[in-house]
Amino acid sequence: MPRNATRNVRLAYGKAGLKVIVPASAVVIEPQYVPGLPDERATLIKALRSPIGSPPLRERVKPGQRVAIVHTDITRATPNERILPPLLAELEQAGIRRSDILLLNALGTHREQTPDELKTMLGPEVVANYRCLQHNGNDDANLVKVGRTRFGHYIRVNRQYMEADVRILTGFIEPHFFAGFSGGPKGVLPSIAGAESVLDNHGAKMVGHPKATWGITEGNPIWEEMLEAATLTKPTFLLNVTMNRDKQITAVFAGKLLAAHQAGTAFVKKCAMAPVPAPFDVVITSNSGYPLDLNLYQSVKGMSAAAQVVRPGGSIIIASQCWDGIPEHGQFGRMLRESKNAADALARIEAPDFPGCMDQWQVQTQTRILQKADIFVRADGLTDEQITQCLLKPCHKIEDTLAALQAKNGGHPLTICVLPEGPLTIPYVSA
Repeated sequence: MPRNATRNVRLAYGKAGLKVIVPASAVVIEPQYVPGLPDERATLIKALRSPIGSPPLRERVKPGQRVAIVHTDITRATPNERILPPLLAELEQAGIRRSDILLLNALGTHREQTPDELKTMLGPEVVANYRCLQHNGNDDANLVKVGRTRFGHYIRVNRQYMEADVRILTGFIEPHFFAGFSGGPKGVLPSIAGAESVLDNHGAKMVGHPKATWGITEGNPIWEEMLEAATLTKPTFLLNVTMNRDKQITAVFAGKLLAAHQAGTAFVKKCAMAPVPAPFDVVITSNSGYPLDLNLYQSVKGMSAAAQVVRPGGSIIIASQCWDGIPEHGQFGRMLRESKNAADALARIEAPDFPGCMDQWQVQTQTRILQKADIFVRADGLTDEQITQCLLKPCHKIEDTLAALQAKNGGHPLTICVLPEGPLTIPYVSA
């Protein structure tokens, strides 16, 4: 490509980013940039003291009460090390003893964090001074039934969370590929729920619902069940934040679960949704960089964002570091490796007699996308064999893959879209 007909774009990739050269005609779509707060701590404290739909946090607690604080795990970009200290200070100023505070790592069905990872996530001082527990959705002794949803699913959640007098959910609000948005009720289901409750909520029929997609909560069965499950646990308080691409906090939403989360999702939707007039031949995306691009399983989110605006028969190129591999834990890689092709994997999952399997939701989403478009993966943490075994195509250099696609198109110009922040953007075809 002639130099004057190209442009440089930086994709969110790992911690350092990845520069790529694309045609000057490529459409680049990013979330509306919102500057970080000038004083994050002050804004956090103000939100705790003037919450949405709730009395101040200090008025919701009493000395001697046991407090459980749910925080996101390493797969999420939530700045736990910055939001927890003001929250903990506010509780202690209200008379809550450190020994009465539990920090619960909301692993859902993900792997446990190592001691060093916990220190990085929460800060070494927090880890040294507070009791930290990692949720295990398969540990029956530490799960308690809280009720049944209108979808017919029984909900079990972490026992120590339910035994606390005060239950606080924290998190980060961003677009989500089948729950609509993260944050809010996701702090309970799937975060601290039993594995079977997660599997029910993420079942093939639920994931296959037309409203189980980006930016939709009302009418989305997955999100609505998440809200119902969270409500059954009677959470005391919600503390959610939003962030920009520089990982700076842009807004704080605290207070009553539903009211605070709705305020946050409205803010994110305004910044993240981006209409386009027509689908593209090629969509280049990321998985929003570290920490979300830690493995291929999580990278399905970036693929899904791109799938919203790629034409049938088109191509998706995703740059995701995948330093944690496929990963080896869980069933995602196994299900893909054991499938003849994408159609075979999807047919098995969506068959009425399929017994259900952990991680099937991610396989279902990926294989549905593969019915629409080819997916090329640029990942330093994966071998070509690993990529092809997962029914995808290796990409060593994005520019080379683009050139090959251009040649395959007979020299006719390709329409190209770039999503540098991947799933932090909600692109959609407006026509």
